[in-house]
Amino acid sequence: MSEQCVKGLKCRECGKAYPKEALHVCEYCFGPLEVDYDYEVIAKVLTKEKILERPQNMWRYKELLPIDNDPTVGKQVGFTPLVKADRLAEALGVKELYIKNDAVSFPTLSFKDRVVSVALSKAVEFGFKVVACASTGNLANSVAANASAAGLENYVFIPDDLEQTKILGTQVYGSHVVGIKGTYDEVNRLCSEIAGKYGWAFVNINIRPYYAEGSKSFGFEILEQLGWKAPKHIVVPMAGGSLICKIQKAISEFKKLGFIDKDDTTAIYGAQATGCSPITTAVKAKQELFKPVKPDTIAKSLAIGNPADGYYAGQVMRDSGGWGEDVTDEEIVASMKLMAETEGIFPETAGGVTLGVTKKLIEQGRIPRDESIVISVTGNGLKTMDALVEQLGKPVSIDAKLAAFDEIVDKSKAIV
Repeated sequence: MSEQCVKGLKCRECGKAYPKEALHVCEYCFGPLEVDYDYEVIAKVLTKEKILERPQNMWRYKELLPIDNDPTVGKQVGFTPLVKADRLAEALGVKELYIKNDAVSFPTLSFKDRVVSVALSKAVEFGFKVVACASTGNLANSVAANASAAGLENYVFIPDDLEQTKILGTQVYGSHVVGIKGTYDEVNRLCSEIAGKYGWAFVNINIRPYYAEGSKSFGFEILEQLGWKAPKHIVVPMAGGSLICKIQKAISEFKKLGFIDKDDTTAIYGAQATGCSPITTAVKAKQELFKPVKPDTIAKSLAIGNPADGYYAGQVMRDSGGWGEDVTDEEIVASMKLMAETEGIFPETAGGVTLGVTKKLIEQGRIPRDESIVISVTGNGLKTMDALVEQLGKPVSIDAKLAAFDEIVDKSKAIV
């Protein structure tokens, strides 16, 4: 792929230009850096027809992703199903509902495979030999799996109270896993110091501008799978706040390239758990700045009390005509069960947050019942089964006798 598609980096605040290097903060105003594309060049080389000719993975949009050559990591990642959720739509009382299901993402069952594929491919281009991350769980799994497949030594730093399934799902790949006694925000601060001292490629620190761009593929796929059109409403879970920003950017880029109607409007809504809701709390209070919090929720993958892109996530909701809302742990579990029972999709706790918030926004009248809605599911419930153990209890146990089963059937009929 031609290097001309990416000019370099630029500061999101002051606009200062930087070369394509492992940088993430502006040295003048300390604003975050983001990838700067040459859309005139991209428009000449990328068409709908070319996209449709390519394999069904995230790299079908490679000119809009920040690598200079063909990907070396995560070549099969992406193009997860967009499920038309008719039974869930009926349960919510809405006309047209879809689930973008990254619970089946290859290889680690979360959307983090997208961002990690881009980040590690870029790290390889830069010549890094060791890659690392600070994680609330899903990113740890993905870095470990994709780095191991690419033969890259990797270190993963996590809060030491993560779900055991996510810890095991990282250790199995032979990663150097380090548990930190503290919150994710404390883990992240330590990792910034480690990145500075050891010169490793931390995907969500010094490689963050490239890493974050991978999330756009989640949005690109939704637009293509809807028949090259934008949904009227999309609900997105928020941890650091990057995904919601990149979905908006994906919509903007497809409009810029003429892939979808420029007049299409999409309201974007952010979803958080009540126990860690700094961004939605600020949105509901109509404040631009959020106040960091100490997380206390079962939705550990969203438990970032001081989100790096929280300010910009609030902007996305306001500018798009969307809103922010949060749900309790009890509502999260109920929503996980509802999605599983109606659509056969088992989301992790973050998916319970997204559906719970969607339900609440519909009931509030903020999302109309007669317009297209997309719910973002970013991870698999097999990773967060601890949240359901006490809620579901043990299954019925009977003797191996037909009469014992008949008794169960009779009781169930009586209940009905």
